[in-house]
Amino acid sequence: MPTYELRHIVGFEETNLVGNVYYVNHLRWQGRCREMFLRDHAPEVLMELEAGDIALATIRCSCEYFEELKAFDEVMIRMRLSTRMQNRVTLVFEYFRRTGESEELVARGEQQVAYMRRDRGQMVAAPLPLVLQAALQLYDIT
Repeated sequence: MPTYELRHIVGFEETNLVGNVYYVNHLRWQGRCREMFLRDHAPEVLMELEAGDIALATIRCSCEYFEELKAFDEVMIRMRLSTRMQNRVTLVFEYFRRTGESEELVARGEQQVAYMRRDRGQMVAAPLPLVLQAALQLYDIT
């Protein structure tokens, strides 16, 4: 299955007093993965975001944790498209700890994002741009 992949090395600032990764960081990494995906595959959408014409609103997000991570763990965050309907997409994230040549699934998350456009000071639903649809199609698991 094709996935968009982001490599991350855990830093001390992402851990708590016990030494494991604080749970909210997994959600931050989802956002970072999504941003890098746009940078790599749909930079036109980023330009629209910067101009303030559109917004990608996170409707919901979740993460299920299987194993703890700690400082200097190498984590591969893999993103795929789960569903697409009208102006919304659901993205699935899997987190793998890489140790040498082996990988271990340590968490799985999901995020639903809505594409919105500004119209006279209000945010309204807008169809996904073709460039974003094409980019997401590369990582569609349906």
